[in-house]
Amino acid sequence: MKLFSAPPLSQFAKPKTQAATAPTARATTLPETPSDIRVMPITRLAHGGRWRVEAMRALSEPCLLWFTRGQGRITIGGVTRGYGPHNAIFIPAGVMHGFEIGQQTHGVALFFGRDHGVTLPHATHHLRIRENSRQVELSGILDSVQREMNSDSPGSDRAAKHYLGLLSVWLERQLGTAADEAPKPSAAKRLVARYAALLERDFRTGHGVADFAAELGVTPTHLTRSCRATCGRAASDLLQDRKMFEARRLLADTRLPVKEISNSLGFTSPAYFTRAFQTKIGKTPSQFRRTG
Repeated sequence: MKLFSAPPLSQFAKPKTQAATAPTARATTLPETPSDIRVMPITRLAHGGRWRVEAMRALSEPCLLWFTRGQGRITIGGVTRGYGPHNAIFIPAGVMHGFEIGQQTHGVALFFGRDHGVTLPHATHHLRIRENSRQVELSGILDSVQREMNSDSPGSDRAAKHYLGLLSVWLERQLGTAADEAPKPSAAKRLVARYAALLERDFRTGHGVADFAAELGVTPTHLTRSCRATCGRAASDLLQDRKMFEARRLLADTRLPVKEISNSLGFTSPAYFTRAFQTKIGKTPSQFRRTG
């Protein structure tokens, strides 16, 4: 098993302190998600448009992606790497991410809910599971969680949470056995991880790349160079992608007026928001709301 991890392996977080240690401190910037446990096919995440998985966004709950087939790239916290079959990727609440999804992509996504009550890692972890027994074990736990969540039997909710506890132990064991294999993040990766956390926290403020660079103590040129080195994209591209995801989400999932969406994302005027949206998406906000 090979491990890729943003920071070195840390101690596991207690559920009560997890929100305080997440990279983004302002939960109001995160999409609203249900508080209960959900297990669903990864392909279902793209229902309503591939932008729902490919654009940069963050969740207000932790999730685990278990890829069983297909390959592509995933960007987490501003760092892009490849994923393939039998990759398990744990993403804490509040961490900005997006990944490619194709016709050959198969797997399961587990959403823990905001009040999951189990011990989980502080940081993102990308595990490449080589041993067949560990692959079978993880798939079995996820199947059991889904079965209990779909059951009307007495105690099914409690049983599902117990299986989450087993999953927590499975993660802890995999991370513990592979801790020595985790490479130390480069200076560029550390900088971009800090930028991604700031971006997720403040993307609604109207701040530009120069503002974020100043807060990080670097020049915009250096920040962009680091972003290109870690994910192949400019710092401005990550910022725009995050804002456009939120714009599409609000247009698709709410009835907020375009003017209010524009204001909430820090645009100086609805006209400027409309031009920026049409340039990036190829439709005006009103057209996107009607046709998706």
